[in-house]
Amino acid sequence: MGRMDGLEAVGDPVRRRFVELLARGERSAGELAEHAADEFGITQPAASRHLRVLREAGVVVSRVDGQRRVYALDRAGLQEAASWFDELAGFWEQRLDALGTELVRGRKTRPHRTSTHSTREAS
Repeated sequence: MGRMDGLEAVGDPVRRRFVELLARGERSAGELAEHAADEFGITQPAASRHLRVLREAGVVVSRVDGQRRVYALDRAGLQEAASWFDELAGFWEQRLDALGTELVRGRKTRPHRTSTHSTREAS
């Protein structure tokens, strides 16, 4: 999975909800479809399409267990997206720390302004 594939896949609220549910453990396609129907009003075929998108993006894996398909999170696939977020967080943390330092430094060195009024003499 490419980083963007996984991120794009979880950009949809139904698929994000599936990821949240699967974070608690494996679930059958039927259970996930039931949640999607209750929460989003979508049909079982629509839920299956969402699960296929997640599977193709490497966000989830599935296995057949008798008559049902069981889904679980693909930790390796999710790790790629998590690494990308970590890189972004590091980038912004450095800049925000530098900004904070400059703001503190500015407070210490900024001269106090005094109010000066210039008066013009009438000629």
